[in-house]
Amino acid sequence: MSERAVALVTGAATGIGAACCRRLAAEGLRIAVHYRSSEEKAQKLLAELPDAFGLRADLADSDQVDALVKELKQQAGRVDVLVNNAGYNINGPMLTMNLGQYDAVAGLARGTWYLSKLVLRRFMFRKGSGRIINISSVVGHTGNAGQVPYTMVKAALDAFTKSLSQELAGREILVNSVAPGFIETEMTEELPEDIKQAILARIPQGRMGTPEEVAEVVAFLATCAGYVNGSVIHVNGGMYGG
Repeated sequence: MSERAVALVTGAATGIGAACCRRLAAEGLRIAVHYRSSEEKAQKLLAELPDAFGLRADLADSDQVDALVKELKQQAGRVDVLVNNAGYNINGPMLTMNLGQYDAVAGLARGTWYLSKLVLRRFMFRKGSGRIINISSVVGHTGNAGQVPYTMVKAALDAFTKSLSQELAGREILVNSVAPGFIETEMTEELPEDIKQAILARIPQGRMGTPEEVAEVVAFLATCAGYVNGSVIHVNGGMYGG
Protein backbone atom coordinates (compact mmCIF):
# COMPACT_ATOMS: atom_id res chain seq x y z
CA MET A 1 0.00 0.00 0.00
CA SER A 2 1.24 3.44 -0.91
CA GLU A 3 2.30 5.91 1.79
CA ARG A 4 1.85 8.80 -0.64
CA ALA A 5 -1.22 10.92 -0.19
CA VAL A 6 -3.99 9.74 -2.50
CA ALA A 7 -6.62 11.82 -4.27
CA LEU A 8 -9.78 10.27 -5.69
CA VAL A 9 -11.26 12.41 -8.46
CA THR A 10 -14.68 11.44 -9.79
CA GLY A 11 -15.70 12.10 -13.37
CA ALA A 12 -12.00 12.41 -14.05
CA ALA A 13 -11.57 11.39 -17.68
CA THR A 14 -12.28 14.78 -19.26
CA GLY A 15 -12.56 18.50 -18.66
CA ILE A 16 -12.28 19.82 -15.13
CA GLY A 17 -11.81 16.34 -13.67
CA ALA A 18 -8.83 15.56 -15.89
CA ALA A 19 -7.30 18.96 -15.15
CA CYS A 20 -7.67 18.30 -11.41
CA CYS A 21 -5.91 14.95 -11.80
CA ARG A 22 -2.96 16.52 -13.60
CA ARG A 23 -2.68 19.40 -11.13
CA LEU A 24 -2.89 17.22 -8.03
CA ALA A 25 -0.37 14.78 -9.52
CA ALA A 26 1.98 17.74 -10.02
CA GLU A 27 1.61 18.39 -6.28
CA GLY A 28 2.88 14.87 -5.60
CA LEU A 29 -0.39 13.06 -4.90
CA ARG A 30 -1.16 9.64 -6.23
CA ILE A 31 -4.35 9.83 -8.30
CA ALA A 32 -7.32 7.49 -8.43
CA VAL A 33 -9.08 8.29 -11.71
CA HIS A 34 -12.79 7.51 -11.58
CA TYR A 35 -14.82 7.25 -14.76
CA ARG A 36 -18.10 5.72 -15.88
CA SER A 37 -18.13 5.44 -19.65
CA SER A 38 -15.12 7.37 -21.00
CA GLU A 39 -12.71 4.46 -20.74
CA GLU A 40 -10.50 5.41 -23.70
CA LYS A 41 -10.00 8.95 -22.42
CA ALA A 42 -9.41 7.67 -18.90
CA GLN A 43 -6.70 5.30 -20.13
CA LYS A 44 -4.95 8.13 -21.98
CA LEU A 45 -5.00 10.22 -18.83
CA LEU A 46 -3.69 7.35 -16.72
CA ALA A 47 -0.75 7.01 -19.09
CA GLU A 48 0.25 10.60 -18.26
CA LEU A 49 0.15 10.24 -14.48
CA PRO A 50 2.81 8.49 -12.38
CA ASP A 51 1.50 5.55 -10.36
CA ALA A 52 -2.15 6.46 -11.01
CA PHE A 53 -4.91 3.88 -11.27
CA GLY A 54 -8.41 3.79 -12.73
CA LEU A 55 -11.73 3.01 -11.06
CA ARG A 56 -14.79 2.43 -13.20
CA ALA A 57 -18.24 2.77 -11.64
CA ASP A 58 -21.68 4.24 -12.12
CA LEU A 59 -22.01 6.38 -8.99
CA ALA A 60 -25.79 6.20 -9.20
CA ASP A 61 -25.51 2.46 -8.43
CA SER A 62 -24.72 1.89 -4.75
CA ASP A 63 -23.38 -1.61 -5.39
CA GLN A 64 -20.87 -0.20 -7.84
CA VAL A 65 -19.85 2.47 -5.33
CA ASP A 66 -19.27 -0.27 -2.75
CA ALA A 67 -17.08 -2.11 -5.26
CA LEU A 68 -15.19 1.08 -6.12
CA VAL A 69 -14.30 1.70 -2.48
CA LYS A 70 -13.23 -1.90 -2.02
CA GLU A 71 -10.94 -1.65 -5.03
CA LEU A 72 -9.62 1.68 -3.78
CA LYS A 73 -8.64 0.08 -0.50
CA GLN A 74 -6.84 -2.71 -2.31
CA GLN A 75 -5.02 -0.36 -4.67
CA ALA A 76 -3.98 2.35 -2.23
CA GLY A 77 -5.21 1.69 1.30
CA ARG A 78 -5.98 5.34 1.90
CA VAL A 79 -7.75 8.44 0.58
CA ASP A 80 -6.58 11.89 1.64
CA VAL A 81 -8.48 14.03 -0.87
CA LEU A 82 -11.87 13.38 -2.44
CA VAL A 83 -12.84 15.60 -5.37
CA ASN A 84 -16.54 15.10 -6.13
CA ASN A 85 -16.49 16.31 -9.72
CA ALA A 86 -18.77 13.85 -11.54
CA GLY A 87 -21.91 15.44 -12.92
CA TYR A 88 -24.67 14.79 -15.42
CA ASN A 89 -27.06 17.11 -17.19
CA ILE A 90 -30.15 16.86 -19.37
CA ASN A 91 -31.23 20.08 -21.05
CA GLY A 92 -34.88 20.86 -21.59
CA PRO A 93 -37.88 22.69 -20.17
CA MET A 94 -39.17 21.25 -16.90
CA LEU A 95 -42.65 20.68 -18.36
CA THR A 96 -41.30 18.34 -21.04
CA MET A 97 -39.06 16.29 -18.73
CA ASN A 98 -40.09 12.97 -17.23
CA LEU A 99 -39.21 11.36 -13.91
CA GLY A 100 -36.61 9.12 -15.48
CA GLN A 101 -34.67 12.11 -16.80
CA TYR A 102 -34.85 13.84 -13.44
CA ASP A 103 -33.72 10.68 -11.65
CA ALA A 104 -30.75 10.32 -14.01
CA VAL A 105 -29.47 13.72 -12.86
CA ALA A 106 -30.44 13.40 -9.20
CA GLY A 107 -29.11 9.85 -8.91
CA LEU A 108 -25.58 11.13 -9.27
CA ALA A 109 -26.10 13.47 -6.30
CA ARG A 110 -27.21 10.46 -4.26
CA GLY A 111 -24.08 8.63 -5.36
CA THR A 112 -21.87 11.56 -4.37
CA TRP A 113 -23.42 11.52 -0.90
CA TYR A 114 -22.90 7.76 -0.57
CA LEU A 115 -19.32 7.79 -1.85
CA SER A 116 -18.43 10.63 0.51
CA LYS A 117 -19.92 8.70 3.42
CA LEU A 118 -17.86 5.59 2.63
CA VAL A 119 -14.64 7.54 2.12
CA LEU A 120 -15.14 9.36 5.41
CA ARG A 121 -15.96 6.22 7.35
CA ARG A 122 -13.32 3.89 5.91
CA PHE A 123 -10.40 6.23 5.31
CA MET A 124 -10.55 9.79 6.64
CA PHE A 125 -11.98 9.06 10.10
CA ARG A 126 -9.22 6.53 10.70
CA LYS A 127 -6.55 9.04 9.74
CA GLY A 128 -8.26 11.91 11.50
CA SER A 129 -7.73 14.24 8.56
CA GLY A 130 -8.67 14.76 4.94
CA ARG A 131 -10.13 17.13 2.36
CA ILE A 132 -13.43 16.86 0.49
CA ILE A 133 -13.87 19.23 -2.43
CA ASN A 134 -17.22 19.38 -4.21
CA ILE A 135 -17.39 20.80 -7.73
CA SER A 136 -20.69 22.66 -7.95
CA SER A 137 -21.54 25.41 -10.46
CA VAL A 138 -22.41 29.07 -10.79
CA VAL A 139 -25.83 28.03 -12.11
CA GLY A 140 -26.60 26.52 -8.71
CA HIS A 141 -26.66 30.15 -7.51
CA THR A 142 -27.95 32.06 -10.53
CA GLY A 143 -30.31 29.46 -11.98
CA ASN A 144 -30.39 28.60 -15.67
CA ALA A 145 -33.43 28.09 -17.86
CA GLY A 146 -33.70 24.58 -19.24
CA GLN A 147 -31.53 23.06 -16.51
CA VAL A 148 -33.81 22.76 -13.50
CA PRO A 149 -32.62 19.32 -12.26
CA TYR A 150 -28.96 20.22 -12.84
CA THR A 151 -29.21 23.53 -11.01
CA MET A 152 -31.03 21.83 -8.13
CA VAL A 153 -28.27 19.25 -7.78
CA LYS A 154 -25.48 21.83 -7.97
CA ALA A 155 -27.15 24.04 -5.37
CA ALA A 156 -27.55 20.98 -3.16
CA LEU A 157 -23.82 20.26 -3.41
CA ASP A 158 -23.04 23.62 -1.83
CA ALA A 159 -25.58 22.98 0.93
CA PHE A 160 -23.97 19.56 1.42
CA THR A 161 -20.60 21.27 1.79
CA LYS A 162 -21.84 23.65 4.46
CA SER A 163 -23.73 21.04 6.47
CA LEU A 164 -21.03 18.37 6.33
CA SER A 165 -18.32 20.81 7.39
CA GLN A 166 -20.39 21.54 10.50
CA GLU A 167 -20.93 17.83 11.23
CA LEU A 168 -17.18 17.30 11.09
CA ALA A 169 -16.38 20.22 13.42
CA GLY A 170 -13.39 19.46 15.65
CA ARG A 171 -11.79 17.09 13.15
CA GLU A 172 -9.08 17.94 10.64
CA ILE A 173 -11.39 17.03 7.76
CA LEU A 174 -12.17 20.09 5.69
CA VAL A 175 -15.08 20.32 3.25
CA ASN A 176 -15.32 23.02 0.60
CA SER A 177 -16.94 23.69 -2.77
CA VAL A 178 -15.56 25.13 -5.97
CA ALA A 179 -18.27 26.66 -8.17
CA PRO A 180 -17.01 27.14 -11.74
CA GLY A 181 -18.65 29.53 -14.15
CA PHE A 182 -18.62 28.85 -17.87
CA ILE A 183 -15.50 26.80 -18.61
CA GLU A 184 -14.03 25.70 -21.94
CA THR A 185 -15.02 22.04 -22.05
CA GLU A 186 -16.57 19.64 -24.54
CA MET A 187 -19.98 20.73 -23.30
CA THR A 188 -19.43 24.44 -23.98
CA GLU A 189 -17.70 23.77 -27.30
CA GLU A 190 -20.99 22.37 -28.61
CA LEU A 191 -22.96 25.53 -27.83
CA PRO A 192 -24.24 27.58 -30.80
CA GLU A 193 -22.21 30.72 -31.43
CA ASP A 194 -25.05 33.09 -30.51
CA ILE A 195 -25.40 31.44 -27.10
CA LYS A 196 -21.64 31.62 -26.54
CA GLN A 197 -21.69 35.33 -27.28
CA ALA A 198 -24.60 35.87 -24.89
CA ILE A 199 -22.65 34.06 -22.17
CA LEU A 200 -19.49 36.09 -22.80
CA ALA A 201 -21.50 39.30 -22.49
CA ARG A 202 -22.26 38.31 -18.87
CA ILE A 203 -18.61 37.70 -17.92
CA PRO A 204 -16.62 40.80 -16.92
CA GLN A 205 -13.34 39.19 -17.96
CA GLY A 206 -14.75 38.68 -21.44
CA ARG A 207 -13.79 35.03 -21.83
CA MET A 208 -14.63 31.57 -20.57
CA GLY A 209 -12.37 29.99 -18.01
CA THR A 210 -10.18 26.95 -18.51
CA PRO A 211 -10.31 23.64 -16.66
CA GLU A 212 -6.78 24.36 -15.44
CA GLU A 213 -7.95 27.56 -13.73
CA VAL A 214 -10.51 25.57 -11.77
CA ALA A 215 -7.91 22.91 -10.95
CA GLU A 216 -5.62 25.54 -9.45
CA VAL A 217 -8.26 26.35 -6.84
CA VAL A 218 -8.91 22.66 -6.18
CA ALA A 219 -5.17 22.10 -5.62
CA PHE A 220 -5.08 25.04 -3.19
CA LEU A 221 -7.91 23.54 -1.16
CA ALA A 222 -6.38 20.07 -1.32
CA THR A 223 -2.84 20.92 -0.28
CA CYS A 224 -2.96 24.28 1.54
CA ALA A 225 -5.93 26.26 2.88
CA GLY A 226 -5.84 24.86 6.40
CA TYR A 227 -8.28 27.50 7.65
CA VAL A 228 -10.77 27.36 4.77
CA ASN A 229 -13.77 25.22 5.64
CA GLY A 230 -17.44 25.13 4.65
CA SER A 231 -16.78 27.67 1.89
CA VAL A 232 -17.93 28.03 -1.70
CA ILE A 233 -15.20 29.50 -3.89
CA HIS A 234 -16.45 30.98 -7.15
CA VAL A 235 -14.31 30.70 -10.28
CA ASN A 236 -16.31 32.55 -12.92
CA GLY A 237 -14.46 35.58 -14.22
CA GLY A 238 -16.59 37.94 -12.15
CA MET A 239 -20.05 37.02 -13.46
CA TYR A 240 -21.27 36.12 -9.95
CA GLY A 241 -19.72 36.97 -6.61
CA GLY A 242 -21.73 34.91 -4.18
